[in-house]
Amino acid sequence: MPVYIYWGEDEFAIAKAVKQLQTELLDPNWIQFNYHQFEDDQPEAMIAALNEVLTPPFGMGAKLVWVQNANAHLQCSAELLAELTTTLPIIPDNEYLLLTSNKKPDGRLKSSKLFKKFGEIKEFSLIPYWNERALEDNIRQIALENKVKLSNSAVKVLRDFIGNDTRSLWNELDKLSIYNHYNFNQIIDADAVNNLVICNTQNSIKLAEAIRNCDVETALSLVNDLLVRNEPALKIMATLVRQFRTWMMVKIVWESGEHNFSAIAKIAEIPGNPNRIKYILDDLKDLSGQQLISIFPLLVNLEYQLKRGANSQEILQTKIIEIWQLLSQ
Repeated sequence: MPVYIYWGEDEFAIAKAVKQLQTELLDPNWIQFNYHQFEDDQPEAMIAALNEVLTPPFGMGAKLVWVQNANAHLQCSAELLAELTTTLPIIPDNEYLLLTSNKKPDGRLKSSKLFKKFGEIKEFSLIPYWNERALEDNIRQIALENKVKLSNSAVKVLRDFIGNDTRSLWNELDKLSIYNHYNFNQIIDADAVNNLVICNTQNSIKLAEAIRNCDVETALSLVNDLLVRNEPALKIMATLVRQFRTWMMVKIVWESGEHNFSAIAKIAEIPGNPNRIKYILDDLKDLSGQQLISIFPLLVNLEYQLKRGANSQEILQTKIIEIWQLLSQ
């Protein structure tokens, strides 16, 4: 099909898919003539892209027209819908239109129905960090593509360190691939992953969970581990804010009387399966919405202190203890 729609929050996976499409379709000697990019926030970008995709390619190979941040399938004017209705059915076989967006196409709209009829729609959503089996399956699949042999224990360590960060996963597997080559393609175990892989946001999420559970010993240990692995303190802080905000929103909406998981997920801006709300509420059963709200002045002060140049380890440890004391009341 001459039309592709890639959507989802995994920007790195989308970028790799776009690169693969370029490699498959375009002649490298003619790429400067036959590859065109448009930003959807530019005036009339979509109409310009539709006009371009009807212009014959130069030289050898096909033509690829890419509209980034495309929202035409979400908010489509009557003029644009008319252009889509006219253009999509007549795009030549050697010319391709690619739209990428972080938003899911609304299947109720006429424009989305057109794209579905004439195009291939592919999702690139991030795997929820709590879906451990899906994360492990994804690691095994990408490791296979990179010809990296991992033990089951190594997969679990990567899951804990990387989470759903696709960019970091590919980067770390590149590193492990080199290690694998110099170790005669032996299976990589958990010890090798621990020594070679840089911990990132996923352990910051585990830090938030340890704080939430009042496990101060684990929390302090995770802070030390993150800083030793050169995780920026402000990035740790940002993950804590994001995680506690999600928990706070879920709890206060539930306490307000809204018990529909889909509605709660929408209000709390939680993508994916709404049934995830059940697990979040189970984790929050010992905390009130007011307790979670009261954490935020401490997190705001943490950000202020870090930006003022405070010692990262000392201020993080201090705020963890203060939050623990607050939640223990």
